[in-house]
Amino acid sequence: MQILNPSRWYLHPVFIFACSIFALATFLVLTVSLYMEIRSALEIVMLKFNIEPQAIFPSKTGMTILVLSLLIFVVLAGIFLAFIYYQKTVNLFRLQHNFIYNFTHELKTPVTSLRLYLETFIRHPLDPEDVKKYSADMLKDIDRLTENIDRILNLARIESQNFGSKVTRENLVVFLKTFCRKNASLFRGLDVRIKNPSGGRFEYPVNAFLLDILLTNIFSNAIRYNESRTPCLTILFKSYLQKVTIDFIDNGIGVNKEDAKKIFRKFYQGDRNNNQTNTGSGLGLYLVSSIAAIHGWRASVSSEGKGKGAKFTITIPRASIASVRDKELWKRLKKNVF
Repeated sequence: MQILNPSRWYLHPVFIFACSIFALATFLVLTVSLYMEIRSALEIVMLKFNIEPQAIFPSKTGMTILVLSLLIFVVLAGIFLAFIYYQKTVNLFRLQHNFIYNFTHELKTPVTSLRLYLETFIRHPLDPEDVKKYSADMLKDIDRLTENIDRILNLARIESQNFGSKVTRENLVVFLKTFCRKNASLFRGLDVRIKNPSGGRFEYPVNAFLLDILLTNIFSNAIRYNESRTPCLTILFKSYLQKVTIDFIDNGIGVNKEDAKKIFRKFYQGDRNNNQTNTGSGLGLYLVSSIAAIHGWRASVSSEGKGKGAKFTITIPRASIASVRDKELWKRLKKNVF
């Protein structure tokens, strides 16, 4: 969104909105004030000439003023809601613009890198060690491309509620251990520690496909936004009377308080990394929050500040079974399978 010229501040939507509200409110106050002055003057005349008040002021005058005041209030409320909608639309447009710019950069950078490597292979004879080194770098670029494309596809699946798999009842501790084992090569630089002090089974109905996406994005963030020599992610299961929580605690760069309030919004990209080539797509944590909500869970984040790591928490209420939006779940619930 373009920054307005300070010399043309009077064209800013906020200023125009404030002036409109002020003008309408002033009109209402002046109208009522003028009416009361005229009424007072007429009452003096009526007292002087012994005229009945009903002959001058209809009995419904007060009701008319009340109705008119309510109508003006409704108009003011309508203008206010329209303004809020406009501001949200502008903000969404700005976020989408930033997303398109950053995502295009995320796609273009590895493609350019791959092109350079391939041109090097064609034009210059290379030692086997150099070929091996360059090939490893090319695989990293391909993984980066695949990750970004997968996020877009996953976003489309979630928003269309086409999840591609059925609901199953899973032991979340076992599920996490299996996930880490299956994706050991993908997160080979990440030290993962799973802790379950209570020894609970934590069995819940989940959509395994969506849960894989949620975990992938949390694990990727623990590596992407980390400046430690050895990125570490501690997964802690906690059991309470009314809820169960799963804490994902990393030793990364942390999250600002301002970012913590907005970090799960679609396309939002906080200032979490000074490296502009690693800005991300702004979709990872939005997918985490969306998938948690689909299961009836809640995602939140906390951090002690920059450089002190972040803790992403998935809260699972005990009071109700997770309401995964899948017809198969409701069928199983009706049959009391769970």
